Amino acid sequence: MTAGAAQALTFDEAKRIVKRVEALFGAADIAGIMAGFTADAVVRFGDFPEMRGRDAIEAFIRARFARQKNYRLEKHLRMVMGDRIGNDWDAHWQDARTGKSMRGRGMEFWRMRDGRIAHWDAVFNVWEEGGAPSIAIV
Repeated sequence: MTAGAAQALTFDEAKRIVKRVEALFGAADIAGIMAGFTADAVVRFGDFPEMRGRDAIEAFIRARFARQKNYRLEKHLRMVMGDRIGNDWDAHWQDARTGKSMRGRGMEFWRMRDGRIAHWDAVFNVWEEGGAPSIAIV
């Protein structure tokens, strides 16, 4: 393989990566999560400003876990193509500020390099458990 060439993943490899990330986020294991990113990783997470590098990503992850108590996460591998993984997720947590029970659902697409996430794109919705839809279209 030439330098910079994409390393193709098998479905089983991709499934193991998704389940490992699920377990790390479920345990709020920040060190483990951060070890899963390349040093030059780029993250685009919903409508948050783009983050570049582990320091920016770690600050975001720490702030996120400070707000999400009793976080429960389930991820499902949906596709693998070359060095790219697509998954969906469902999560439940308690908002640390308001005490409200929250839910989230989204899709993520990862470009992998050397077994780590080099690029993470995520789209998602978050809403209060039992509340109205978060998008005002109806």
